Formats: sequence, C-alpha cells, structure tokens
Amino acid sequence: MNNQLTVGIIGAGRIGQVHTASIMNNMKNVTIKWISDVKPGLAEEWAKASGIPSYSLNYKDILQDPAVDAVLVCSSTDTHAQISIDAAAAKKHIFCEKPIDLSIDKVKAVKEAVEKAGVKFQVGFNRRFDHNFKKVSDLIKDNTIGNLQILRITSRDPEPPNPAYVAVSGGMFLDMTIHDFDMARFLSGSEAEELYVAADCLVDPEIGKAGDVDTAIITIRFKNNALCVIDNSRKAVYGYDQRVEAFGSLGKVEAGNDSPSTATWSTSSGVFSEKPKYFFLERYMESFTEEIRQFVDAISHDTDPPVGIDDGLMPLIMGLAAKKSVKEQRLVKMSEFI
Repeated sequence: MNNQLTVGIIGAGRIGQVHTASIMNNMKNVTIKWISDVKPGLAEEWAKASGIPSYSLNYKDILQDPAVDAVLVCSSTDTHAQISIDAAAAKKHIFCEKPIDLSIDKVKAVKEAVEKAGVKFQVGFNRRFDHNFKKVSDLIKDNTIGNLQILRITSRDPEPPNPAYVAVSGGMFLDMTIHDFDMARFLSGSEAEELYVAADCLVDPEIGKAGDVDTAIITIRFKNNALCVIDNSRKAVYGYDQRVEAFGSLGKVEAGNDSPSTATWSTSSGVFSEKPKYFFLERYMESFTEEIRQFVDAISHDTDPPVGIDDGLMPLIMGLAAKKSVKEQRLVKMSEFI
C-alpha cells in the first residue's frame, strides 16, 4: 500500500470530531473521504464544516466504497462490535474507540472476524501515547527503577457524568477506569491475576440510583508480582487529576498533572501555581493524534498495531471483575472470566 491512506469516520459525535480535527491538522498522508452518523443532519453538518466530501446516515455506505482503506469507529459503545465485524468483512482496517464491547463474547467475535479478514485492528486507549506516561513506561522497561514493585495510578474526573449516561455506559469501571486498567497493564508489562475494590457513591447520589459508584480504590496483583493501586473519583474540584507513580527495587518514577504553565508565584499570601488542565481533550489532545499516527504507520508498513484486540479484551475483563468485586464484596480472580 502507498503511504497515502483514505479513511472514513463512523460517528460524528465528540470523539469523532476530535479525530477529524486531529487528522486534518496533523496528517498530510491521510484523507478523510467519509463521515457518517445515525443522528439526522450531524454528519452533514460536520462534513460541510470540515471539508469532508461525503457523508451518510448509514455507515455501510463507507464500507462499500472501495477507495476507503480504513475506518475509525467513533459511534456509541453498543455499536462498536457489529460495525467492526462488518468493517472486517469489507476488508477495511479498523481503529475502534474503547471499549470494543461490554461483552467478552462479542469482543472475541470481533477478534475472530478481524483475524479471518487479515485486517489491522487498533483499540483507542490513547493514554498510552501521552508523553508523560510513555516516559514512565520507557524507564520501567529499561530497568532504570529496577524490578517494579508498586504502581499507583490516580484518575479523577473534574465533574461527574449525567446519571442518564451512567445507566448506558457500562458504569464507571467500564467507562472511566477501563483506561486505568489499560495503563496498569501497559506500565506493569504483565497481566492482572486478582483484584479487590472498595467503592461507594460519594459524589452524586443520582449516580447511585442509576446503579453505579463514583468513588473507588482498586488493588491489583499482577502475575509478575507487582502490586497496583488505582484511585478513582468522578469529581475533583481542582481539575482533571491524572498522575502515576512506579516504585521499584532501584528507585521510582512519577508523572504529575499537566497544567497550562509550569510557573509558580510567591506572595505574602502563599506560594501558587496553576490548576491541572480541566478536561480530557485539553490534557490528552496530543495523544489522540499520536495513536492515529501509529495506526496509520502500522497499515503503511504492515506491522502490528501498538494496541491490539487483546489489549481491548483484558481491560474489559478487569472492569467486569471490578464490578463483581463491588457486588460480592470479595477479591476476584481474572481466571473466573477466562
């Protein structure tokens, strides 16, 4: 395949618009020919605003176009698996936003379809491509801090979601924490063996009424004996709190929050600095660009994408185990799902 790639974007909501802008602003070797969305008028509006030549209510119009090399699946979670299966059958390479599905069996069906078709498949765990967390990973891999013993991940949103969204998202562990489960696997270089969750609804009672939690502490034991603690909250009043610390036999590495500037100022009232960036689009915009760039490179050079289907499956299993741990108030082993 030549280095010029033609893609279609399925889903013109927020994340579809993020990827559209990222590709158009940063990737001269990628052409967006199509965008689709089931909401009347949305794809047309975004296509005309962005200069995309073709739009549709039906994603299958994209799959039927022989000029399209790959699709970005940015639609609602409940459509990811079927669209991915259809795209594989149409011999299109696939970038799929997380999660692939909330069902293990459906994710396995996608894997079977992708392997049968021989197409590339990448999952949208963008935080792996963040400059801070990549450096942490590099220092762990090159043994700078020795054998990894303790991994601490803090992930707190600036404000809680609408309870109506909670009811259809799969809950905090499959919508929010799934990124942290992926980060834990990425940094530890191992698979989870067992986990335990202490959780409650401390931010918004309506989230509890929707059947979910909004605050959690998750402890994980990995197969390489590393221990991990993840703390989550749906509301950090000071901004988007995203931090990591890895502690090993030879030292530690930590990555703090990104802020608008690194300036600090001191007065008689105290010492001050800026709050963390407030929203995930501010914090992770560069990582969205980098993950698509590496997806395109995998297609162009016929290499494995950096985040494959199994990388989508294992965090799902961890999320389901977390839900089970909360429900049954016990330690849960991954072997219960595999």
